[in-house]
Amino acid sequence: MRAPLGDFGTAAPATDRLDVLTGPVADALRHWTGSVPAERIVHVDTEPEWADTAVFVEHYGRELLERSANCVVVAGKRGGVTTLAACVVLSTTRVDVNGVVRRRLDARKASFAAMDTAVRETGMEYGGITPIGLPAGWPVLVDPAVVDLPYVLVGSGRRRGKLLVPGEALAGLPGAVVLPGLGIA
Repeated sequence: MRAPLGDFGTAAPATDRLDVLTGPVADALRHWTGSVPAERIVHVDTEPEWADTAVFVEHYGRELLERSANCVVVAGKRGGVTTLAACVVLSTTRVDVNGVVRRRLDARKASFAAMDTAVRETGMEYGGITPIGLPAGWPVLVDPAVVDLPYVLVGSGRRRGKLLVPGEALAGLPGAVVLPGLGIA
């Protein structure tokens, strides 16, 4: 199979690569109910030491920068209660944590979740967190620019490998809210 974008040596439907995905991601694909068929989600094999966006595009192609998205875990706090959420924005932007996210979570304070919290709560590796397979009940805030892409490159749950996902599939994830203004320059 040829990847729908980028130049990767190994590409296959993610549903055929469940053995290389973390448990939460594999389970989400096994029980997929989205309007986009799970078979359209593609797994590409990549080197773990090149997982971070800047290094990744140097090795796999600068054109991927405009078609890559970051999934970050944020923590909103109000009155001693912490709400965790995922934010998915293009790699060329940053998450508006103190504006859009804080208001959406009705939080007094919002910040990026600590690495150990993000890893523990998602069951994924830091640097590979993906919006597919997040804990039930989590808000998944997605910037419209991500949804508009025919395919977007996101983490696979591990530092080794990435997923190529139709943007519209991310809008259909459980808990997903397409949120204008989430990604800012």
